[in-house]
Amino acid sequence: MANIRQGQRALRRGRVSISGQYYHVTCATVNRAALFIDWQHGYPVVDALRGSQAQTLAYCLMPDHLHWLLKLCGPTLAQVVGQMKGRSARMYRSRMNCSDGVWQRGYYDHAIRDDEALINVARYIIANPQRAGLVSHIGDYPLWDSVWL
Repeated sequence: MANIRQGQRALRRGRVSISGQYYHVTCATVNRAALFIDWQHGYPVVDALRGSQAQTLAYCLMPDHLHWLLKLCGPTLAQVVGQMKGRSARMYRSRMNCSDGVWQRGYYDHAIRDDEALINVARYIIANPQRAGLVSHIGDYPLWDSVWL
Protein backbone atom coordinates (compact mmCIF):
# COMPACT_ATOMS: atom_id res chain seq x y z
CA MET A 1 0.00 0.00 0.00
CA ALA A 2 2.86 2.38 0.79
CA ASN A 3 4.31 1.85 -2.71
CA ILE A 4 0.98 2.80 -4.28
CA ARG A 5 0.84 6.04 -2.28
CA GLN A 6 4.44 6.86 -3.19
CA GLY A 7 3.61 6.29 -6.86
CA GLN A 8 0.60 8.59 -6.64
CA ARG A 9 2.73 11.31 -5.02
CA ALA A 10 5.35 10.87 -7.74
CA LEU A 11 2.68 11.46 -10.41
CA ARG A 12 1.78 14.78 -8.76
CA ARG A 13 5.39 15.92 -8.20
CA GLY A 14 6.18 18.82 -10.49
CA ARG A 15 2.63 19.03 -11.86
CA VAL A 16 1.63 22.58 -12.73
CA SER A 17 -1.79 23.66 -13.98
CA ILE A 18 -1.65 26.60 -16.37
CA SER A 19 -4.82 28.00 -17.87
CA GLY A 20 -4.49 28.05 -21.66
CA GLN A 21 -1.89 25.25 -21.63
CA TYR A 22 -2.37 22.10 -23.72
CA TYR A 23 -2.05 18.73 -21.96
CA HIS A 24 -1.99 15.09 -23.00
CA VAL A 25 -3.64 13.13 -20.17
CA THR A 26 -3.74 9.35 -19.83
CA CYS A 27 -6.10 7.63 -17.38
CA ALA A 28 -6.25 3.86 -16.81
CA THR A 29 -9.16 1.72 -15.65
CA VAL A 30 -8.95 -0.09 -12.32
CA ASN A 31 -6.55 -3.04 -12.71
CA ARG A 32 -6.40 -2.18 -16.43
CA ALA A 33 -9.72 -4.01 -16.87
CA ALA A 34 -11.05 -3.88 -20.45
CA LEU A 35 -14.28 -2.14 -19.40
CA PHE A 36 -14.75 -0.50 -22.78
CA ILE A 37 -14.07 -3.49 -25.05
CA ASP A 38 -17.78 -3.22 -25.89
CA TRP A 39 -17.71 0.27 -27.40
CA GLN A 40 -21.25 1.04 -26.19
CA HIS A 41 -19.94 0.94 -22.61
CA GLY A 42 -17.68 3.87 -23.49
CA TYR A 43 -20.47 6.36 -24.21
CA PRO A 44 -20.56 7.68 -20.60
CA VAL A 45 -16.87 8.57 -20.90
CA VAL A 46 -17.42 10.34 -24.21
CA ASP A 47 -20.32 12.29 -22.68
CA ALA A 48 -18.14 13.27 -19.72
CA LEU A 49 -15.32 14.43 -22.02
CA ARG A 50 -17.73 16.57 -24.02
CA GLY A 51 -19.13 18.09 -20.84
CA SER A 52 -15.77 18.78 -19.21
CA GLN A 53 -14.54 22.20 -18.20
CA ALA A 54 -11.62 21.93 -20.62
CA GLN A 55 -11.52 22.26 -24.39
CA THR A 56 -11.17 18.74 -25.79
CA LEU A 57 -8.96 18.68 -28.89
CA ALA A 58 -8.70 14.91 -29.33
CA TYR A 59 -9.42 11.75 -27.40
CA CYS A 60 -9.34 8.01 -27.84
CA LEU A 61 -10.98 5.67 -25.35
CA MET A 62 -9.24 2.31 -25.49
CA PRO A 63 -10.63 -0.80 -23.77
CA ASP A 64 -8.55 -0.18 -20.62
CA HIS A 65 -7.39 3.44 -20.77
CA LEU A 66 -8.10 6.91 -22.12
CA HIS A 67 -5.87 9.33 -24.03
CA TRP A 68 -7.16 12.91 -23.87
CA LEU A 69 -5.65 16.01 -25.48
CA LEU A 70 -7.10 19.12 -23.90
CA LYS A 71 -6.65 22.82 -23.41
CA LEU A 72 -7.04 23.89 -19.80
CA CYS A 73 -9.57 26.72 -19.50
CA GLY A 74 -9.79 27.76 -15.87
CA PRO A 75 -9.97 25.02 -13.25
CA THR A 76 -6.82 23.11 -12.39
CA LEU A 77 -5.86 20.02 -14.34
CA ALA A 78 -6.56 17.86 -11.27
CA GLN A 79 -10.07 19.35 -11.00
CA VAL A 80 -10.85 18.82 -14.69
CA VAL A 81 -9.60 15.23 -14.72
CA GLY A 82 -11.26 14.45 -11.38
CA GLN A 83 -14.61 15.81 -12.55
CA MET A 84 -14.42 13.87 -15.81
CA LYS A 85 -13.48 10.64 -14.05
CA GLY A 86 -16.17 11.08 -11.40
CA ARG A 87 -18.92 11.96 -13.85
CA SER A 88 -18.05 9.19 -16.30
CA ALA A 89 -17.78 6.61 -13.49
CA ARG A 90 -21.21 7.55 -12.11
CA MET A 91 -22.78 7.34 -15.59
CA TYR A 92 -20.98 4.04 -16.35
CA ARG A 93 -22.09 2.44 -13.06
CA SER A 94 -25.67 3.61 -13.60
CA ARG A 95 -25.72 2.27 -17.15
CA MET A 96 -24.13 -1.06 -16.16
CA ASN A 97 -26.12 -1.28 -12.89
CA CYS A 98 -22.98 -2.00 -10.87
CA SER A 99 -20.92 -0.44 -8.11
CA ASP A 100 -17.47 -1.43 -9.36
CA GLY A 101 -14.63 1.05 -9.64
CA VAL A 102 -13.94 2.45 -13.10
CA TRP A 103 -10.74 4.55 -13.00
CA GLN A 104 -7.46 4.03 -11.21
CA ARG A 105 -6.43 6.82 -8.87
CA GLY A 106 -4.17 9.39 -10.45
CA TYR A 107 -3.32 10.01 -14.09
CA TYR A 108 -0.36 10.82 -16.27
CA ASP A 109 -0.05 14.20 -17.92
CA HIS A 110 2.33 15.88 -20.31
CA ALA A 111 2.29 19.59 -21.14
CA ILE A 112 2.49 20.25 -24.89
CA ARG A 113 4.92 23.02 -25.73
CA ASP A 114 4.33 23.92 -29.38
CA ASP A 115 1.84 23.56 -32.22
CA GLU A 116 3.88 20.93 -34.09
CA ALA A 117 3.96 18.72 -31.01
CA LEU A 118 0.23 19.28 -30.55
CA ILE A 119 -0.57 17.81 -33.97
CA ASN A 120 1.86 14.92 -33.44
CA VAL A 121 0.27 14.05 -30.09
CA ALA A 122 -3.20 14.17 -31.66
CA ARG A 123 -2.06 11.79 -34.41
CA TYR A 124 -0.54 9.45 -31.84
CA ILE A 125 -3.78 9.43 -29.82
CA ILE A 126 -6.04 8.80 -32.82
CA ALA A 127 -3.86 5.99 -34.20
CA ASN A 128 -3.91 4.03 -30.93
CA PRO A 129 -6.68 1.53 -31.85
CA GLN A 130 -4.99 0.73 -35.16
CA ARG A 131 -1.55 0.27 -33.52
CA ALA A 132 -3.15 -2.00 -30.91
CA GLY A 133 -4.69 -4.15 -33.64
CA LEU A 134 -8.28 -3.39 -32.64
CA VAL A 135 -9.17 -2.20 -36.16
CA SER A 136 -7.59 -2.16 -39.60
CA HIS A 137 -8.76 1.38 -40.35
CA ILE A 138 -9.08 4.08 -37.72
CA GLY A 139 -12.48 5.08 -39.10
CA ASP A 140 -13.80 1.70 -37.95
CA TYR A 141 -13.17 2.55 -34.27
CA PRO A 142 -16.04 4.51 -32.70
CA LEU A 143 -14.52 5.91 -29.48
CA TRP A 144 -12.31 8.74 -30.72
CA ASP A 145 -12.67 12.26 -32.00
CA SER A 146 -10.51 15.22 -32.97
CA VAL A 147 -11.12 18.87 -33.75
CA TRP A 148 -8.86 18.50 -36.81
CA LEU A 149 -11.34 16.43 -38.83
